[in-house]
Amino acid sequence: MAILRSDEIRGMNDSDVDERLLQLKKELMKINGVLASGGIPEEVGKVREIKKTIARIKTIQGQKKKPVKEVKSKK
Repeated sequence: MAILRSDEIRGMNDSDVDERLLQLKKELMKINGVLASGGIPEEVGKVREIKKTIARIKTIQGQKKKPVKEVKSKK
């Protein structure tokens, strides 16, 4: 699974983002299972990449849900 950039995530619709997040979590769970059993994952750096991508997705989802406050200018 490739790294998702922020602009790619923002360009996806909500159902695609949720589906990708679920896939990433499943993949991370598999890798953590290998680590827990004492094995070495095939791609060691992939764990960090997946965690960062999950965090990026959750951050963007939070930004979409939270309304932007308007700043009142003093005149």
